[in-house]
Amino acid sequence: MQLFHRPQIEAVTGLDRQSLGIIEEAFIALGRGEVTMPPVLSMAIAENNGEVDVKTAHIHGAERFAIKVSPGFFDNPQYGLPSLNGLMVVFSAKTGMVDAVLFDDGYLTDIRTALAGAVSAKYCARDDATEVAVIGAGKQARLQVAALTLVRDITTVHVWARDEQQAQQYKTSIEHDLSLTVHVHSSANSACQEADIIVTTTPATKPVIYWEDIPVGAHITAMGADSPEKRELAPEILQRADGLVVDRRTQSETLGELKHLALSRHVEELGKVVASGRPLCRARNAITVCDLTGTGVQDTAIANATVAKLVAAYGRSAHT
Repeated sequence: MQLFHRPQIEAVTGLDRQSLGIIEEAFIALGRGEVTMPPVLSMAIAENNGEVDVKTAHIHGAERFAIKVSPGFFDNPQYGLPSLNGLMVVFSAKTGMVDAVLFDDGYLTDIRTALAGAVSAKYCARDDATEVAVIGAGKQARLQVAALTLVRDITTVHVWARDEQQAQQYKTSIEHDLSLTVHVHSSANSACQEADIIVTTTPATKPVIYWEDIPVGAHITAMGADSPEKRELAPEILQRADGLVVDRRTQSETLGELKHLALSRHVEELGKVVASGRPLCRARNAITVCDLTGTGVQDTAIANATVAKLVAAYGRSAHT
């Protein structure tokens, strides 16, 4: 068994086109039915504003599978600690023996989540999309925009966050790191008005955007709702959108935006859209939505590839 820590992991796996391809291939396998993936194990630790999720999957034919433990304790910033952390235990798919433990502090989860947003935009957003509205200004809000630049020629970012100071810091960071123009807005409605792509990245328990906020032709990627109490989109958005996609319908119905909604309409799964090789069929004025709850196949895919690169870099005998 090998132990690897975040600096080593960051050295071999990043937010780049190679990693994008890994996540895209994971969705293709899921869409083709070539993945065994149980439901998410989720537990709330309410007295400390915390939760923990356990996700796993096996991609048929893959050398390894991963079990990811991802705690989120949202009062941690007041203690000088990050809200999210975690690790991945990677097993041989042939023997079941532990192959490696990745002490990544949630880094690989951040990367694969952002790249799922990029896959969503690649297959659902207009080809000429250049302006992004981001609701929220945390780490994932930064990574989602960085990932979008891999699939669209993004020029402008509009941001709204409840904490105006955090939104201003976001502006400085994105302009410096990605050389994009960033506008800070006083409301979510204002931020969305010129957007081709809208990304919601909050831990909200009540809707943060409504149908009237969405311009004609926009694509929405909602990635904040990943537990039963969370919600970012008003119900009418899901009911009235021209196209509705989720990463896994059973998860979205229990953890994501589909919960508590009795939808009779057609809902696509992102893996099937990607596996078809054809972007979501849409008119130029269509409004589309993709709800991402985060899947175990993303974790196994990114972990399997990372371990392969770590072994190539450090050898089988490396223990760190």
